[in-house]
Amino acid sequence: MPTFEHRLQQFDPGVIWLDRDHHVSGINGVASQILGVRVGDVLGQEVLQLHPEKSRDKIAWLLQSARETDGCPVASPPPMTMMINIPDRVLLIKLSRIFGANGEAVGSCLVFFDLTDVTSGEVADGGSEHRRRLFKLPVYKHQRVMLLNMDDVVYLKAGGHYTEVSMDGEHYLCNLSLADLQGRLDEERFVRVHRSYMVNLRRAVALEREQEQYLLVMDDPDQTRIPVSRTNTTHVKGLFGLA
Repeated sequence: MPTFEHRLQQFDPGVIWLDRDHHVSGINGVASQILGVRVGDVLGQEVLQLHPEKSRDKIAWLLQSARETDGCPVASPPPMTMMINIPDRVLLIKLSRIFGANGEAVGSCLVFFDLTDVTSGEVADGGSEHRRRLFKLPVYKHQRVMLLNMDDVVYLKAGGHYTEVSMDGEHYLCNLSLADLQGRLDEERFVRVHRSYMVNLRRAVALEREQEQYLLVMDDPDQTRIPVSRTNTTHVKGLFGLA
């Protein structure tokens, strides 16, 4: 079976050229198709306008991070990378600054790959947005994209625009927010127990009470104890037949 890296090499990437002010100066057909825009309609537009409103903060952060790494192309770091979730799609985005002959940044190249077909399965009920359920979790570690099996994920912890994924003592970064993931994961397996935590119920081994706080003990090397918020306590207890 081909590796994910090999499959990624076979993808036809979307490419958007940006000027120094992040306005679109060129776009290929794949990008226009995935984003649902016409080439002629987006030339000259600020790139954030091409993305759903909830994804714009992530793209803005990516652009700012790339700007802060300006320098000689030879000394520049690898392209900035992140994943974003748009209705029914999961996109891996890479952004690299482009330099001219005098070493001055003249713009950026935004390249993205549509990972939906290698991470997602059947359509999940998302209300007005029908979003395909993830059967693999795309994460990023050491400049490498990895696809984690859902059964191996112990818990997920919110970190702003990204999510920390715990898997048997290992920790990975997923550039999808916890709110994005909540609408894409199997709700019978992954449950939001706290504003900052979602757990894999199959990896929970105990429910403890510490004064007024309930904690789920997880099946990982550290026996991690995940707080259960008061508003979720009754629901969580009910899942284990305790309420």
